[in-house]
Amino acid sequence: MSARKVVAGRTTADARGEVAVLLIGMRVNRFWAVHQWVPVMAAMLRMLAELAKAPERGLLGRVLLTASPRTYYVVQYWESKEKLYAYASAPDAHHHRMWALVNREERAGKVRGHVGIWHEAYVVPEGSYEAIYGDMPAFGLAAAHGQVPVERRGRSARDRFAHRTREPAEKAV
Repeated sequence: MSARKVVAGRTTADARGEVAVLLIGMRVNRFWAVHQWVPVMAAMLRMLAELAKAPERGLLGRVLLTASPRTYYVVQYWESKEKLYAYASAPDAHHHRMWALVNREERAGKVRGHVGIWHEAYVVPEGSYEAIYGDMPAFGLAAAHGQVPVERRGRSARDRFAHRTREPAEKAV
């Protein structure tokens, strides 16, 4: 991945309306059970590659993170919760096939706790998020929704939280 251009000064994310965020990850419970956790990690990377090739599915951006040597996760920014749900349940998507496999193995008693999986999904209404970046390339919410000078949303966090998207005025008929 190439380095993105640093934008000088303070910027903010150009998100409009509600924001859909998914945190999804895994925890290695037993390092020696490589045959259990490597496929989980590979499946996540495959899903991210699948989504990168199909932007119409709605993934706007993602950040891969390591919380510890045991815990890995991805913060994902989606166009909407509807697009997130549609991807999760789409029969042609890798996620649907992997989740079906996990459920089958769990019912068959094959899951032994070697690897943990988790997700948290949030739909954040406009006025309930704000972002600021100083001398940063587009990152996180700004990478997903665009990056604008902070003055467009307000110099203070209070102003950015209060920002509301203005709908274009309808033309008089």
